[in-house]
Amino acid sequence: MNNCVFCKIAEKEIPAKFLYEDEEVMVFPDIHPSAPIHLLIVPKVHVTEFQAVEDSLLFQKLLQVVQSMIKKEGLGDKPHRIGINGGGAQDIDHLHIHLLGPIKKPSNP
Repeated sequence: MNNCVFCKIAEKEIPAKFLYEDEEVMVFPDIHPSAPIHLLIVPKVHVTEFQAVEDSLLFQKLLQVVQSMIKKEGLGDKPHRIGINGGGAQDIDHLHIHLLGPIKKPSNP
């Protein structure tokens, strides 16, 4: 997509600090973090959102990268959150998965 920030990052038109990158997926820190670790796991192919994913192998690959980043960032035994926005709730209309941690656990009333 011409004006998609994530597509421009994938094409190296906009610089990013990649923590992981292969032919299909890239991972980089969110520029507006909501936690000490806030990573974006993004497919390089333009897919607008979760509901638009037609390639089950792509989705499987994204989940594998999320798992590997949890291990790499030492979040396995710490409270963390994985999120996908959709239906217009995302700031950028390009599928991306948020990995946040460590997060504060909600207290039980």
